[in-house]
Order: sequence, then structure tokens, then C-alpha cells
Amino acid sequence: MRVAVVGLGWAGRTIWLPRLAGHPAYRVTAVVEPDPAAKDSAPEDAEFLGDADLLEPRAVDLAVVAVPNHLHAPVAERLLARGVPVFLEKPVCLSVEEADRLADAERAGGAVLLAGSAAAHREDVRTLAEAAAALGPLRHVELSWVRAGGVPDGGGWFTDRRRAGGGALVDLGWHLLDAATTVLGGDTVFRDVLGSVSADFVNDRARTAGWRGGERPAGRGDVEDTVRGFLVTDAGVSVALRASWASHEAVDTTRITVEGAAGSATLTCTFGFSPNRRPARLTRTRDGVTTDVPLRGEPVGAEYARQLDLLPAQLLDPSARGAAAARARHTVSVVERLYASARAPRRDATEADATEADATEADGAASAA
Repeated sequence: MRVAVVGLGWAGRTIWLPRLAGHPAYRVTAVVEPDPAAKDSAPEDAEFLGDADLLEPRAVDLAVVAVPNHLHAPVAERLLARGVPVFLEKPVCLSVEEADRLADAERAGGAVLLAGSAAAHREDVRTLAEAAAALGPLRHVELSWVRAGGVPDGGGWFTDRRRAGGGALVDLGWHLLDAATTVLGGDTVFRDVLGSVSADFVNDRARTAGWRGGERPAGRGDVEDTVRGFLVTDAGVSVALRASWASHEAVDTTRITVEGAAGSATLTCTFGFSPNRRPARLTRTRDGVTTDVPLRGEPVGAEYARQLDLLPAQLLDPSARGAAAARARHTVSVVERLYASARAPRRDATEADATEADATEADGAASAA
């Protein structure tokens, strides 16, 4: 397949170009990047273009879009409308409106939109989903991805709400929501959504994600570094979620616990590329007895290569048309609801006490009457 890589930021250079170059199903024939200095990072035999609109639809079979978040949907929308199939990094879009525009462009251009969802392609997450299926009716799922320190690109677009769309929720939380859907099933609908956010570390220079390289001085970020959410599905399953770019922990830890009527299962590992990792371990608990579930080891980042294995067949699958946009619409709607809940006006303690006193007085008056 002839592939164009759109965007030579950290993800384009570090995740996608090396894996595409090493995969027998792909040949990178074009690279799109407005910064001419990035040409040194592009394959020598690939055409170097300054704008995605210069891509000739007949010259590529797929565009892998890895641009800053606020450009994901606009760039993909233009490519799809011109008939270029697109594989889009998460977050696929930053609003329900953008998801709808992607679906419209997909229909108009006759091209297929595919979307990245790394967490769902991890071997340990798949094994957890299999273990969860044996737990009887599910009651509760708890997901957390907590970094000791890992604010990405401090002072750059990642911590700028206008360009990133949000902080840890958009970055790490999207993966956790995908993992929740993998465990609960693809047709999950969240009836209730509550959330809170905080930003204690986002402008702390010592908390940047050093493994990414090229980190800038912190101090200008206006996004959250931590989100906490509590969700309930229409089937009554509760879901607790936490995503943190930084914390007071010593090791970057991802933990997913699934509780069912017949027991529970817990996966402890580290998502992503941080070198400050925990080894993956999956356990199952029933009647007070905890046992280990065997896991097949895999190299860091294997889930990204696994996605590339599947793309050729997905491009030929008629049922793929519209599916990615629909999934993205569902996920981003949950993101929007979490942010809306977190930003809702809160009563302070004085107001709460006054309201409680009024209610008590009213109850007393009603009893006397």
C-alpha cells in the first residue's frame, strides 16, 4: 500500500514512520509537513509536500494523519472529501460536531475513515476482556492511567487548550475509554457522567515527559493534568476513571479492575512509551482466592504495529465505512460531558450550609404544621 504520512511531530517520527518502514504491507511514498526543516526525518524516496491538499488521490492508498489535535478532523475531512482513505490518530475529533463532519466527508468522497485505538489492541487488554467475559454480569469497572511525571511537550500545543482540546482526558483518557468499551462491549451507552479536573502539575517543569525529547519550558499550560470521572451505563454498570499526566506516585501505572457477580480481574501494567514502567500482571479473584492469569509478553508499542496489520483488510471491508466516525462520536460525547460536569458551577461551603439550614427549617415547619 502506498502511504502518505501527514505530520512529522513526535508521533509521526517515532511511532508511525519506523513501523510503516518495517512493515511489508506498506511503502511510504509521500510525507506532508509544513516545516521544511523536517525533511531530514522523511524517507529519501518519499515525496515531501508542505500541505495535505497537495496530495494526489490517485497516488496514495492511505493517509496516516498524525498532526496536532486541533488539525485532526479538519485535515482528515479535506482528505476524505477528495477520496483519500484516512487512518486518524486519537483523538479522532474534539467535538461531536467534528465527528459528524467527518462522517459527511466520508460519504461525500467515498473514502474510508479508520481510527487509531492503541489500548484496544494491547495483548494484555484483550486477555483482560476475555477474563471479564467469565465473571458473570459485570457490576463495576475501574480504569486509571497515572504517571509519576509525564506532561507532554510542556509549553507547546499539548498544554494549550485551543490546540489540544483538553489535557490528560483527551490524551490518556481517550485510551481508557476505548479500553472500557473493549471490556464492556462496543454498544456501551453511558447514561450518567460526572467528572472533575485539576491542574497541580501541568506547569511544573520537573514533571514533563522527558522520554519524548525536545521538551520546552513549562509555565503556559491551561489544560488539566488530572481528570477523575464516574460514569454509569444504561445497563447499570458503574465505571470509575482517572487519567493523570503527573502525580506523587513513583512509577507510571495503568490499572484496570473489572468486577462481576462471579469474581473480579485486575490488570496492572503501563500504557504508552514511558520508560518508568510496571511489568504487566493480570490476576483473577474469587471467594477470597487470587490467582495469576498468564500473559504473553510483547515489546513496548506492539499495539501500534498490530493496528497496521489490520488496516489493509479494514479498507476493503464495506462495514468499516462510517464505523470509526460513529465510535469517535460516542467517545468524544463522553469527553464533552465529563468536561461539562467538571466546569459546572459549584456551590461553596457557605452556600451549601445555608441551603441545608433552609431545608431543615422547612422540614421543621412542615412537621409543626
